[in-house]
Amino acid sequence: MLSHRAIWDALDTLAERHGLSASGLAKLAGLDATAFNPSKRVSKDGRERWPSTESIAKVLEATNESFDSLLSGAVSYFQPPSQTGQGTTVPLLGFAQAGSGGYFDSAGFPAGQGWDEVRFPGLGDGTAYALEVAGDSMQPLYRDGDVLIVSPTEQLRRGDRVVVRTHEGEVMAKILHRRTEKQVELYSINPDHAPRIFRPQDVDWIARILWASQ
Repeated sequence: MLSHRAIWDALDTLAERHGLSASGLAKLAGLDATAFNPSKRVSKDGRERWPSTESIAKVLEATNESFDSLLSGAVSYFQPPSQTGQGTTVPLLGFAQAGSGGYFDSAGFPAGQGWDEVRFPGLGDGTAYALEVAGDSMQPLYRDGDVLIVSPTEQLRRGDRVVVRTHEGEVMAKILHRRTEKQVELYSINPDHAPRIFRPQDVDWIARILWASQ
């Protein structure tokens, strides 16, 4: 089931992909400029407000995007099953630790000692592991202390949310904007952080984000 936060995050990601703000996306679709503002997403009495199917259709038409591509920006926020104690236990590591040596093999899989464990809904292909966010480059999408479930084997597509580790040990959660033979271009949700561009040989591994704690 798609959560309230997921659909709004998907629209924010779509806007970012086209170099627009939420207001800019609304105007492009012929809607009121404030239609997608954060203040419109929750009513004064705390009730969640959802974008209408009509407004989503207008956005997709204006951006020439498909509904599947819209949802690709929300993949990390599909609501997990009810908390019944079921799920899968996966290795957990902090971003700071992930930047140091000895925790991953050459393919980006967990290795060595010092990993904790966390339970999550059981998504992925059995190779998933968890990383705890540090820093603010992905705010308001991911906040310091959030837990991300990632997979090093999932196919990567433009617009996917990913965790990237460089050979210098820097670990970051970003949006994969472009990946070619010559460069890897990464975007941040937080406008205070500029895009990052790396040569493919400077990237140790890229893992797709499957799920995130809320």
